Amino acid sequence: MRLNLTVNGHPRTADDIWPGESLLYVLRERLGLPGSKNACEQGECGSCTVRLDGDLVCSCLVAAGQAEGAEVTTVEGLAPEGEDGAPRLSALQRAFLDAGAVQCGFCTPGLLMAADELLAREPRPADADIREALSGNLCRCTGYEAIIDAVRLASARTADAPAEPAVGPAGIPDAPAAEGR
Repeated sequence: MRLNLTVNGHPRTADDIWPGESLLYVLRERLGLPGSKNACEQGECGSCTVRLDGDLVCSCLVAAGQAEGAEVTTVEGLAPEGEDGAPRLSALQRAFLDAGAVQCGFCTPGLLMAADELLAREPRPADADIREALSGNLCRCTGYEAIIDAVRLASARTADAPAEPAVGPAGIPDAPAAEGR
């Protein structure tokens, strides 16, 4: 089967797809987009989260055939292109780095996708909203506080309304991360 879809704003085609193959496999192995991670293959951990026609889904649970003609956004699609065409970190990705929310990085793509979706619909989320939005993602390294700090920081940096500064990793409002972290 030939699969035609739009990935991160670009038309893409993958040939010789078995219809029951997962969208995750197609993205990683056939289209060369390794950002979404293959962890549980059961939709429990959130590491493979992508947007499919605007909705967050675990791509390990989506059969490739279901994505025919769909628009897919992966974690790679969160990074805007710079003037030179190279990807640049989004404000959310930068906040994850600055807040120390990236440890081993395995859960990070799914957390970024969930946080991006939250901030798109609610630029100034309450802590309870952040926790709810991230609840489908498992992280074994950070204890989640740095991740929540990162979402707060991204919100404070990008929201139109004046905001209280987010608390950074050192407990200092909007503290930049130390070099070499």
